[in-house]
Formats: sequence, structure tokens, C-alpha cells
Amino acid sequence: MSPGRRLTVALVGLIALVVVGWFVKDNVSRTAPSGSSPTGTISASTGGVPGAKSSGLEVQALSKLPPEAAKTWKLIESKGPFPYPRNDGVTFENREKRLPQQKSGYYKEYTVPTPGSPDRGARRLITGSSSEVFYTGDHYSTFVVVDVSK
Repeated sequence: MSPGRRLTVALVGLIALVVVGWFVKDNVSRTAPSGSSPTGTISASTGGVPGAKSSGLEVQALSKLPPEAAKTWKLIESKGPFPYPRNDGVTFENREKRLPQQKSGYYKEYTVPTPGSPDRGARRLITGSSSEVFYTGDHYSTFVVVDVSK
């Protein structure tokens, strides 16, 4: 076999290994064991909390979040009035793809006021059409599933 042919065969073999590795890695991360998430965060017991299993995110009791989150949740349950009517109850697009992928309009976002902040701040509650509630304290960088019963 000529040196040029050996090099071609070696490159094709290397590309094949990379492609196979990519698919194996993809399938392993999709079939991660229960209680783990793609980001490596260990999720708490889901206890029937909507969104907990499908998201792989940590579950947090509403009572453990900032007190303003509970006030915002009460406003959501009573359908307002909201402190930021132009921004509260609008569609959350999930552009960062940190929540489970859903059709457009599935998620709604609500401001969780930050005391002392001159604007809306970074905290939000996100609700899903299937009763899921998520909280972010850092403007969509990280989320937890909210157990509103606790």
C-alpha cells in the first residue's frame, strides 16, 4: 500500500472514530441514570413535582426561595395584577435551552422583584402549560424546579 493510500485510510478511520464517539456520547447523556442531569446537578426527590423528572433540574421548595418569589407565585395564582404588566405573563422563549424543549408559547415568565434594584432585576418565575414552575435568580443562566406545595 502506498504512503498516500495509508494516510487516506488512516484519516477516514480517524473520522469514523470521531463520528462513532460523538453518537455514543450523545446516547449516553440521553440515558443518564435517574436522579442525574446533563449538567451534573443531582436532582432532589421529585415527589410528583411537575417538570422535575423531564427537566433533570434540582427541586427547590418555594419556601426556600427569596420571599418575593412566594409573593409572585400568589400573584400568578390570582392572575395579577403584576408589578410589570408589559413583561409579566409574556411568553418565555427558552432561547438558552436550559428548560425542556417545548412549542412556542408553552412557557410564561414573571418578574420576582429584587429589593434595591433600580430595574426588574434578574430573578424570574417561569411557568409551563403543564403546571411546571421554574425559578432563576441569575437571568436564565440556571434554573431550579419549584415545589409550590412546600
